Amino acid sequence: MAQTLATPHSLLIVPDLGWVKTWLRIQPLIAQVEKIASEAIDNYPHIPIRIMGHSMGGLIWLEVLQRHPEWWQKVESFVLVASPVGGADLARILDPLGIGIGIAADLGKNRRQMAQAIAKVIPTLAIAGDVDGGSDGTITLETTKFPGAKWVCLPNLPHAILKNHPAVVEVIQEFWQNPVITPAPPPDFTTTLIERLQSVPGMTDAHWRDFSRAKIYLTFPNGVTIRRWKNTVQVEHVFVANHQGECLYGGFVGWVHIPALLQALGEIGKWELGEWG
Repeated sequence: MAQTLATPHSLLIVPDLGWVKTWLRIQPLIAQVEKIASEAIDNYPHIPIRIMGHSMGGLIWLEVLQRHPEWWQKVESFVLVASPVGGADLARILDPLGIGIGIAADLGKNRRQMAQAIAKVIPTLAIAGDVDGGSDGTITLETTKFPGAKWVCLPNLPHAILKNHPAVVEVIQEFWQNPVITPAPPPDFTTTLIERLQSVPGMTDAHWRDFSRAKIYLTFPNGVTIRRWKNTVQVEHVFVANHQGECLYGGFVGWVHIPALLQALGEIGKWELGEWG
């Protein structure tokens, strides 16, 4: 895809990280990309930079950019394609206790705060695919979202296909025509509620298909509800729905983080709408 998007005058850098290495740990890959990027910036200090990353590639670039805020002003745009910024649910399932099972521990990490900080300075685009009403078949839609990024969802495109598809190219080219900072929406009751749930240790974005199984746990005066459900292995799921009963957010925590979720729900239960009305 990078070759498709490149102009005749572009300097294209596409690191080959090695397929086997991508199944081990992310830190060596971050160091490898950091070294390549540093050399390129030193050699071409005045050339504007456009960064793209698919899946784990986007996460690697988040980590690299966090290490080098001095590069941010040089970056014209940052595009993440099918990147589980909030943490991959399959990774959390493989490593429910977060003890570090291969790449699962790295892919299950929540990097939203990191991404949000970067998106305040660098125009950022996040692209997701939806094949089943909640995921691209590999990662959930929700995990690709974070405040400050322009978010685009493409129907019927699975995770692997998103790496190189004409529809993705078209979205990126359109974004490049006017890459601007996307302001985060003003806080309201629902967004604050979702952010509080996302901040629970171990919270991972869930697929919306399980929303229909959840039972109402809390109802607020504005009609917003929190719903809960446990699967067969007692993994605790929590969902937020609007006054029309439509799912706005879903997440789950493993066994070790259930007390933290219950504590958060206890705090939320005491909330009043107050300034949100």
